[in-house]
Amino acid sequence: QSKMLTKFLNLLRTCSWRNVTAVVTSARTYADFARQATFEIKRCDVHQLDEAPATQVVLTREDGLHFYRTMELIRCMEAKVEQLYDQKLVRGGCHLCSGQEACVVGTEAAVNLTDHLITAYRAHGFTYTRGGTVKEIMAELTGRRGGIAKGKGGSMHMYTKHFYGGNGIVGAQVPLGAGVALACKYQDKNELCVCLYGDGAANQGQVFETFNMAALWKLPVIFICENNKYGKGTEAKRAAASTDFYKRGDFIPGLRVDGMDVLCVREATRFAADYCRSGKGPIILELLTCLYQGHFMGAPAMSRREEIERIQRNSDPVATLKDRMLSNNLANLEEFKHIDAELRKEVEDAAQFAVTDAEAPLDDLCNHIFCNDPPLEVRGTTPWAKLKSFS
Repeated sequence: QSKMLTKFLNLLRTCSWRNVTAVVTSARTYADFARQATFEIKRCDVHQLDEAPATQVVLTREDGLHFYRTMELIRCMEAKVEQLYDQKLVRGGCHLCSGQEACVVGTEAAVNLTDHLITAYRAHGFTYTRGGTVKEIMAELTGRRGGIAKGKGGSMHMYTKHFYGGNGIVGAQVPLGAGVALACKYQDKNELCVCLYGDGAANQGQVFETFNMAALWKLPVIFICENNKYGKGTEAKRAAASTDFYKRGDFIPGLRVDGMDVLCVREATRFAADYCRSGKGPIILELLTCLYQGHFMGAPAMSRREEIERIQRNSDPVATLKDRMLSNNLANLEEFKHIDAELRKEVEDAAQFAVTDAEAPLDDLCNHIFCNDPPLEVRGTTPWAKLKSFS
């Protein structure tokens, strides 16, 4: 109390009465916020299950602010990446996840960082939630040595501890995820693997082969199909005889979830994680979501612009969470404005670093093939040691 009084007196000496009044009013308002609120969410469709995730859920103020901050940061980061791509500062394949932020944040809210996660090439959001920084992600996209993979991976190949990418081959991460889940079971650490893929990859043969092995060996893996309804530019119903992707495992239980609602995703993933940790084996989640851009940077999305605008108006994941918190006294507009300003600055600072940091030197391009020093000479890599980078 004495420290607070001292700070207040110092404030009186250095600030105008108008500023002091604003600070006191703000402090009083924050103190009056509700600590938590209860919400009704959509019921999941279920397959081969007697139970379903809860439809009445609690959101604390702390969690709500964390979810908002993370989703809005991912949204801002992806918008800046799009800008850098248009300026030709980001090259090669680049897949954004704007619109799918609830899939990322809701999933992470229900598992532990010691659990494992592997996904496809739309990986920027998960790279951040798995411990990467905005600066490292954006520097990776511009090919700089400060990038999370030293500037050598780019958009599709980012990794952190317990996060195995970012994989460029359609559907190839699914059997890899089952392998990680096998290691979890073998080591008996009560860990699981979250394995994500898209509705386009759901038709890959290796996905069905993996389902078979995972069910046979009761592997602790949550298979998540991020169904944004388009595989590249092809609507899912034109490429798949059955678009009930949560039923695709046949003998594997499944849930179809509103992937635009972070609370729906959190509850479904929590249910799935409990199922896996109980030793029952794999489970499938189908997250119904929407991608606001084309499949990759440069791919048009104009053919479905009206559909996207309708979804943005009615069920945008960031706006939905914000409205819930405002209407239930979990936050106020001033607080959100302050968060937004902080996030914009963080993204702008990261972008500045990403365009000014040195490029990855040529003599480093063939390093990091092995986890330690190479135990043998690798054919074709030694000539790089003679090249120098002049960037």
